Amino acid sequence: MANINQYGGSDRWKFPPTGYFRVERASNGRWLFVDPDGGGFLTIGVAHADDSDLKYPHNLVIWNRKYGGSKERWIKEGLVKDLKSWGFNTIGWTQDYVGGGWRKAFDWGERVTVQQSVQWAPHDFEVANMPYVVLMRVGETEDWNGDPVFPDVYSQDFEDHCSFLARSNCVDHAERKTLLGYSYVDAPSWTRHVSGADFPQLKGLTEEARNEKLYDIASKYYETMAKYIRMYDTNHLILGDLYNGNRGLPDAVLAAMKPYVDVLAIQYFPGYTPAARQEMKEHAARAVELTGKPLYIPDIGNWAPTKLNPHRVADPSGRLAGMESQAARAQHYIETIGSVLKEPWFLGWHWCAYFENLARGWGIKDPWDEPYQDFIVPVTAFNKSVYDVI
Repeated sequence: MANINQYGGSDRWKFPPTGYFRVERASNGRWLFVDPDGGGFLTIGVAHADDSDLKYPHNLVIWNRKYGGSKERWIKEGLVKDLKSWGFNTIGWTQDYVGGGWRKAFDWGERVTVQQSVQWAPHDFEVANMPYVVLMRVGETEDWNGDPVFPDVYSQDFEDHCSFLARSNCVDHAERKTLLGYSYVDAPSWTRHVSGADFPQLKGLTEEARNEKLYDIASKYYETMAKYIRMYDTNHLILGDLYNGNRGLPDAVLAAMKPYVDVLAIQYFPGYTPAARQEMKEHAARAVELTGKPLYIPDIGNWAPTKLNPHRVADPSGRLAGMESQAARAQHYIETIGSVLKEPWFLGWHWCAYFENLARGWGIKDPWDEPYQDFIVPVTAFNKSVYDVI
């Protein structure tokens, strides 16, 4: 069994240490994150962990009794302890789906607004002392945002916004060894948004004309944000947008990000069929080929009906990630991640989500802070075997 180091990486691979996370290609052509001490690292993370999920009327007593009403205790005695015991090594994007959105079936063609919690403060990540990512909302352009605001990327307003994001985030994280890198927008709409909103320069254009102009806009967007990040932090990776692999991802955008982003991040919520897994793998492989960048999946998950969320049902078509049971969720996890695990470009994944709340409606833990055993037992075994099989 591979030796796991303090960061959750493996000493099976040794690279020159730089004191910060980076990406390198091993001698066999496999891409890996490299941890600050030079060990090979796959990011095996959990996205969306918010303490408000344990402050509902039905579970507030657990928050107070188990953690003394302390976020620090919850981070150290709850989240971090859980993640490490389950074979996870990274805290992904922490903001959580806390309201709005899809009340029934998930459909990216539906205009909804997902309400999000607040991202962790720098001190919270310091308390956790685990590898983590920071998200910077470069634009309010998410597919799940029913009233998006597409910035004029050529304006002084956009320059000011990117400058603020960089100085308000990077100064606090620039020297952190445990920071994996900086992410941008979750599920940005680079195709036409379901609301009809678009970047100012693209409004009213034909599809052909829009595609021609899109490269210039995306280039300016990525160039501007990277410029300000590098003013304050030259050490850490730029992870870029968390693209939505279940909607359109124009080639022009992938071409535009290449000079300014270090790692490709595409999220997927595939169904349980072999065809769904193959579609995910082929989509990811094509994006890797177009960009020359290694890829990780920053958000991936599934659901099953539960006591407080009986409406999160299985999808009989196999197109969506709805399962019949927690055991079926675990099998889907293993088969889905297993389908890309040995690909040389694959850097890891962040699972959605830590805790089952009343908005998203699924998680590793139930609403009373207990893990779903039928899910987590096989998932833990899989996670802890990863470095032995790649």
